[in-house]
Amino acid sequence: MQILLILLDFVKAFAVGGLICAIAQVVINFTDLSSGKILVLFMVSAIVLTALGLYQPLVEFAGAGATVPITGFGYLLASGAMKGAEKGLFEALTGPLVAASAGVSAAVVFSFLMALIFRSHTKHN
Repeated sequence: MQILLILLDFVKAFAVGGLICAIAQVVINFTDLSSGKILVLFMVSAIVLTALGLYQPLVEFAGAGATVPITGFGYLLASGAMKGAEKGLFEALTGPLVAASAGVSAAVVFSFLMALIFRSHTKHN
């Protein structure tokens, strides 16, 4: 029975994460927006949904399916700001930094390590 519950969690995460990615693909295919603008659009959308209290139930339902895509980063920043705001204005400004510090630090460290291991070169067509 436990295995079925784990598989159900995987299915929910895959369905929600896949839906987020499918929406992004539709936006890519049918608009002239650059990839950077699409990333910002998705991140800000998650911030707005979090502020309205709509993204938290999605995270509770889908877990990593809602927190791994770029929308998860927006959710992380917004929830950090909201938790910090409970303590005061300064914490509201630093809350997103505290919430995202581990992920950003890991990205910087691993990027540096990969830069030491591999050599970049220009791709010739």
